[in-house]
Amino acid sequence: MDAFVSGQWAGKLLELAREHGFRHCLLASFPKGDRPEFAANLVVTNWPQAVREAYEAAEVFAGSLLVARLKQTIMPVFSAENLFVGQAPNEQRSKLLALFDQHGLAGSLAFNLHDRHLAQYVLVFSGRLVPPDRAELAKMQFAAMEMLDLGADELVPRYGPREKLSAREIECLRWSAAGKSSDEIAIILDISTHTVVSYLKSAMRKLEAVNRMQAVARACRFRLL
Repeated sequence: MDAFVSGQWAGKLLELAREHGFRHCLLASFPKGDRPEFAANLVVTNWPQAVREAYEAAEVFAGSLLVARLKQTIMPVFSAENLFVGQAPNEQRSKLLALFDQHGLAGSLAFNLHDRHLAQYVLVFSGRLVPPDRAELAKMQFAAMEMLDLGADELVPRYGPREKLSAREIECLRWSAAGKSSDEIAIILDISTHTVVSYLKSAMRKLEAVNRMQAVARACRFRLL
């Protein structure tokens, strides 16, 4: 079977899927506004290559029913229907549904998980049409949480700026996120407006952001604010 799974930890995740009657597994970072792409969030999967490539090209992950359902609950979500496609155009949707069905991806159980760094993930097991009972759900969720806790540092890259932000840069970003102008931040911190602008420009450079709004968004995603 063509697989994206590699390493001992990922192999255990696939074992967990098959132990409970699922053929496929997917672990991805929960999509964010500035990082919606499937490929950018994919951590591990054993989806066939044809499915991965078609799904990535469709650009529907962030807008899928799967993500929408997981935004509304912290409980496991099971569906015999395809949750991966969402609001894709009709012709594209039909092709994707047929491809998923062809490779036995009907019937999915999804979990909304966090690691110890509070990074959020989507974990999905697919290929079983009968929903697990409460005891089996609890067993699977505990096992998945345990594996994520033990293997996150090894398997999942820690996203963050390449260059560390200074305390002043973070402070200026924090006040900027609160809606304060450069002049107002200068008064609050008792420094010149020119210095505030300099700190914010430096923070933008380190965060690879094109403006303050994007810098604040990325700092929040990296849990700097």
